[in-house]
Amino acid sequence: MAFTVQRIPVWQDNYAWLLVADDGTAALVDAPEAPPVLEALERHGVRLTHIFNTHHHFDHVGSNAALIAATPGLAVFGGEYDHAEARIPGQTRALADGERFTWGGVGCTVRAVPGHTLGHIAYLFDDGSAFVGDTIFVGGCGRLFEGTAEQLDRALSDVITALPPDTRLYCAHEYTASNLRFALSVDPDNEALVAYAAEVQRLRAAGEATVPSTVALERAINPFVRADRPELRAAAGCTAEAPRHAVVGALRAMKDTFR
Repeated sequence: MAFTVQRIPVWQDNYAWLLVADDGTAALVDAPEAPPVLEALERHGVRLTHIFNTHHHFDHVGSNAALIAATPGLAVFGGEYDHAEARIPGQTRALADGERFTWGGVGCTVRAVPGHTLGHIAYLFDDGSAFVGDTIFVGGCGRLFEGTAEQLDRALSDVITALPPDTRLYCAHEYTASNLRFALSVDPDNEALVAYAAEVQRLRAAGEATVPSTVALERAINPFVRADRPELRAAAGCTAEAPRHAVVGALRAMKDTFR
């Protein structure tokens, strides 16, 4: 068995991801809003069996209750931290860092990636698809609402972009254009970034999505992944001796107020 990934646009710039298996079942990665999900299930003629939540924010779990009510027996997966804090509605399974499960005939490794939130997890499937929530975006990363810059740096560099270069990264928001404006402000001489920013302008003008990304692309263009490079240390006001996570934290603070 295997699955395909279907994008479900939600609200202004959110994405939910519907995994459609060969046997007619489906899983949902994050659940911002129920009606578009229910419409997609009907359109594809599939039955929802699982929700894979990445973290507890409302724009990721807000429709859990409605989907559970519409689908008796629905399994809801999430991280063990969020389970302990009772932050994911209807959660039925608490997943630990490194835990494995199989869905749609494809194995999945769960990794804890705190930073944006303390309970954030990523779902890394053996077919090369990685569902990363709000930890990494195309050309950017999530705000530090609960975790530390050191945690975020470890999640970005030691977990997510340590995956094979062709790994597809499915994040939860269409933030690419604004992320790249910031990236260009701190890394203006990056030729790969300049070229990709032009491509993103073309895609968005045509109404097309920029997600998923790949590990190779993020290594080339994402300032938070490239934070140990001298030009980004300088842009962040950090010395050559500063730890990489200090640069990530400084860049994230700059992005928080960038307009």
